[in-house]
Amino acid sequence: MRETPGRKWERAFGWRVRKNRRMKRIAVYCGSNRGAQPAYANAAEEVGRELARRGVQLVYGGGCVGLMGIVADAVLKNGGHAIGVIPEKLVIREVVHEGLPDLRVVKTMHERKALMAELADGFIALPGGYGTLEELCEMLAWSQLGWHQKPCGLLNAAGFYGSFLGFLDHAAREGFIRPKHRELVILEETAGKLLDRLEAFHPPTEVKWAQ
Repeated sequence: MRETPGRKWERAFGWRVRKNRRMKRIAVYCGSNRGAQPAYANAAEEVGRELARRGVQLVYGGGCVGLMGIVADAVLKNGGHAIGVIPEKLVIREVVHEGLPDLRVVKTMHERKALMAELADGFIALPGGYGTLEELCEMLAWSQLGWHQKPCGLLNAAGFYGSFLGFLDHAAREGFIRPKHRELVILEETAGKLLDRLEAFHPPTEVKWAQ
């Protein structure tokens, strides 16, 4: 019998076995720029400090620039552990974080996303652009399909994600996102509260396509 894509991810990553166990690693998606407001960099530093304080390892894109570099530096400065996952084409002196204790070089962006998802027990998006949104939305889409049971959080620094949240509400009203799946987006304005809610996450029993 041919293996379905969903079953393939389950077998490879064991995503469906999460039973409210303590999170050991969090994947953080964020911009490779600092952004226009100091609040964005402050939020990235806050996430890094809080991860280190809780003994939760950081999984991220392996860069030294923008918010990526800030969150990684904050983790390491406060005694935490950071795992960088970066495509080989981006392993250049100006981009890769050379101070990481664990840097994993992959061939493609697809491999990067898959490995980050495999390593992480949950996901946080800080302010960012196309890449940040694409990574977060892919995890949300796979969650609504029942392919994983890991929490997805938004740190809404300085109200950055207000328009995006409005779009999600509009999509739900128009029948493109089920109410239960709209609730998959866990929103907070501080790192501590967001991590508390990720730890307490209970995945929905309703999936987009019933087996």
